Amino acid sequence: MSVRSVDPPAAKTSTGRRVLTRPLAATTYLLRNAGKSIPLTAVIVLAVMLVAGIISMINSIPLSIRVIYNYSREFTGITPRGDAAKTQPILDEIKKKSPIPIERIIVCRTTATVVQSIVGKWPFYIAGLEQNDLQYYLDRQGSKSLEGRLPAAGKPEAVISRPVAQNLGLKLGSELLGPEKDDGFSPNSVKVVGIADTERWVMLTSIEYLQDFHFPPIDIGILCAPTPAEQSKLDLWAEKYFKGRPVAVLAYHQVEKDTNDMFATLYQILNVVIGTLVLVITTMMGMLMNIYQSQRLVEFGLLQALGYTKKQLLSRVVIETVLVVVFGWLLGLVAAYGLLNVAKRTLMDPKAFALNVLDPVAYAYSIPLPIAILIVAIATVVLRFRKFDPIGVVERRIV
Repeated sequence: MSVRSVDPPAAKTSTGRRVLTRPLAATTYLLRNAGKSIPLTAVIVLAVMLVAGIISMINSIPLSIRVIYNYSREFTGITPRGDAAKTQPILDEIKKKSPIPIERIIVCRTTATVVQSIVGKWPFYIAGLEQNDLQYYLDRQGSKSLEGRLPAAGKPEAVISRPVAQNLGLKLGSELLGPEKDDGFSPNSVKVVGIADTERWVMLTSIEYLQDFHFPPIDIGILCAPTPAEQSKLDLWAEKYFKGRPVAVLAYHQVEKDTNDMFATLYQILNVVIGTLVLVITTMMGMLMNIYQSQRLVEFGLLQALGYTKKQLLSRVVIETVLVVVFGWLLGLVAAYGLLNVAKRTLMDPKAFALNVLDPVAYAYSIPLPIAILIVAIATVVLRFRKFDPIGVVERRIV
């Protein structure tokens, strides 16, 4: 009688070999029970994405304000408070007294209009300059090229930058100011004749037009230093020198200070909201971890009955918890980055609003979340192991 050969058993998969040879490997349970570990990770991912997304979107409000008024980095503005005859004497005094070299002094006239910000309409000034100052001002604001042309002297014409055109939905030939515009009144229809290719927000017209048709008749001095560092020094010197006198000094550091003061209370409220959110999510994760570990009592009891120590089991569970929390946090940061990119393209860019998708403050705010979850989760595991009875599991008292 012939002997029938028996086929050898099929080779085990790498995961199966890992289970047989390394039952205490930190990834063994997580990989074989993805239906339980993935929901835990997903909760952390969503929480981190929520926190980072909220902070970044809130930060976009003061960031947008800074971006809108970023043009003021390039000069120090000087204007008398109500006395039109004082402008030139003040500028002459600055020429004599300033310890900072001044590359150019521009005399301009302004009128007001509005732009759209995240929080609604925001005031913005249109500067009227002399013909020989228009191109210099645009170059100083980083203009690479000009679509169209500069406004002619005395004509109701204007040049704007691309962010302004995008924000207000304007193009060449569009009306920037007009007699029927409540937010940007002018007795004549002021048309856009040029769009400058720069990231700065800029609106310019001819000084002659504003002198003829706009009030009050007070000129502003624009002081331009040779370098950004010297410009900052000029800002601080002018502010200190004219303190207590009827002279207004306009400088970028004032924009920074006013913005910080304006949103200080908002950030205090935000800290309370984020703290509450962390507390709620941490409590919820603690309860999930408790349920999660309760479902593994039979596994722990059998492993300890086979000779594995409580320290080995505890070490395994702690490492599993660290892996879940850290991986969930990192994946949450990636998800937040993706979400912010979508928001930037669909909500912010069409109106030239500013949003930093790599905002370090937003991502830093997410750090307390995994730390708190990790502490609660490990504490839950430790407390459960203190009262753990493997004999009871083996005798099926606890199933």
